[in-house]
Amino acid sequence: MVREDGKRNFALQDRAGNETSVFSGNTPRQAALKAARRLDQIAPNEGSATRVEIRMRERGTSKVHIYDAWAWRTTAPPDSPSWMPKELIEANVSKKGIERIE
Repeated sequence: MVREDGKRNFALQDRAGNETSVFSGNTPRQAALKAARRLDQIAPNEGSATRVEIRMRERGTSKVHIYDAWAWRTTAPPDSPSWMPKELIEANVSKKGIERIE
């Protein structure tokens, strides 16, 4: 279901189908990127990052968006504001497909 601001809610599912948390975004990819930043396996750089399958169920529909996700640590740019942490977590996702559930 789409909210007034155009965002949709996506529930992160584990392999058993249990929903552990909810992420919002205009697109499924945007919500998947938010979820990927919270992965347990965060590598020191992108080249050594392990890809993990994540499943995002769109609330109000029977669609489950499936992605390969990976995350890594990086340093903040030198011109970053003082409130920004010196170490950041970046993430990327690659869509594998969509499943429909009954």
